Amino acid sequence: MELRQLRHFLAVGDAGSITAAAKTLRLTQPALSRQIKALEDSLETALLERGAHSITLTPAGELLISEARKLIGFS
Repeated sequence: MELRQLRHFLAVGDAGSITAAAKTLRLTQPALSRQIKALEDSLETALLERGAHSITLTPAGELLISEARKLIGFS
């Protein structure tokens, strides 16, 4: 797990979509999706439930968002 991946995951959680977070982060959507997938792979758990046009946080994703905010200093 990398700090950059946590920041990217927080951006997705805050934006509510990978596309919106990618715009905010000035990344392409596929690049951000790969970062989130790599984070999920390193944690060996799904963090997002991906729908056709939306995402929702899994319980593990909710927990990680909470802990990442504490770690990174977001409120």
